[in-house]
Amino acid sequence: MDKSILYQYIDACAMVKETEEEIRRIERRKKQIVQDVVKGSYHSFPYTLTNIHIQGSPYTEESCILEEKEQILEKRRAAAKTIKIQVEEWMLTIPQRMQRIIKYKIFEGDSWNEAAARMGRKVTGEGIRKEFERFMGEK
Repeated sequence: MDKSILYQYIDACAMVKETEEEIRRIERRKKQIVQDVVKGSYHSFPYTLTNIHIQGSPYTEESCILEEKEQILEKRRAAAKTIKIQVEEWMLTIPQRMQRIIKYKIFEGDSWNEAAARMGRKVTGEGIRKEFERFMGEK
């Protein structure tokens, strides 16, 4: 597996969250109920005017577009989840020290010095940065 997929992990995680929020918005719009009141009377005498409450979900051309968009979003979410799984599987094949460095620096967004402090054992930010760069430069 190519190490460059590591940089796609953050975007894949963000994409999953954003896509799920868009899907929830579409589902809320599809479940939206429209209400109205109309006036009418009976067919026979006495023609008494009454108010009739009607409600339902609006089915328009936009509904078809929403369904198509939802299907596209589902595909996008599945692709992003696939990348997440690939990175997580790849992480199992690298040394644990490098897993920790990647977790702190790439996934959690710590600075090199913050990651070094979390690593402990008198490591420096510059030291783990060099270690990371050497690891990523290897074939």
